[in-house]
Amino acid sequence: MCGIAGIAGFHAVTNDCRDRLDRMMDALRHRGPDDSGTYMSVDVALGHRRLSIVDLTGGRQPIANESGRIRVITNGEIYNYRELREELIHRGHCFRTQSDTEVIVHLYEEMGERFVERLNGMFAIALWDDRQRRLVLVRDRLGVKPLYYAIDGDRLVFASELKAVLLGMRQAATLDPTAIADFLTFSFIPSPKTIFSNVFKLEPGRMLLFDRDEVRLRTWWDLSYRGVVENANEDELAEETWRALLRATKSRLHADVDVGAFLSGGVDSGAVV
Repeated sequence: MCGIAGIAGFHAVTNDCRDRLDRMMDALRHRGPDDSGTYMSVDVALGHRRLSIVDLTGGRQPIANESGRIRVITNGEIYNYRELREELIHRGHCFRTQSDTEVIVHLYEEMGERFVERLNGMFAIALWDDRQRRLVLVRDRLGVKPLYYAIDGDRLVFASELKAVLLGMRQAATLDPTAIADFLTFSFIPSPKTIFSNVFKLEPGRMLLFDRDEVRLRTWWDLSYRGVVENANEDELAEETWRALLRATKSRLHADVDVGAFLSGGVDSGAVV
């Protein structure tokens, strides 16, 4: 796993943000022991803690396009990045690394906010568009990778973990009594709430856009039941399930480090191994 953190605001990123970002990064050190990187301007401060899986030497983040207009940090993995990379090269894009994160940069150049629809993977992404003065936060379809955020006056603060968000805020976090009640009832706090009333989880399949002090949320993916199979043979369904499992497992084996698997003895882990 990796860790991402940042502070954004229109001409609101001041000298104190460097210290705040450093503290946020320190809180995420355990998520990325291999490397770290930062980027700062008057509008945004981005930080990344890296656990190196793909392109061990060249994949330092934030990663930018050729002009430096677009910068990306991500926690997770893009399983279809090789196919997307080839497609983008044919369209004239130049790659400087072998990282799956660089695919996101050029895909955004091609598709804008819809770039995420082409991604197959588990991810929490923060993308800064300097020309639009816009921060884009995205979470994967099922919410495998976490992402928290808070509106802190004229700033937006985000990170992979709640404690890092708190370290980036100027305002004090306040406990949410309804969230405490939810936890006592359900043994967890339903999204988008957290234990604090002014800090939120970005929900799975959701995108947050922050520009000119305005926050917009939209759903980019939701579970669909349209693919109903009628009069299907049970053996055919079993075979298709097996093929889908093989494809999914194969796509997750791309790495520049050794790959392992947990085996508990159950049906699910046994099928994967």
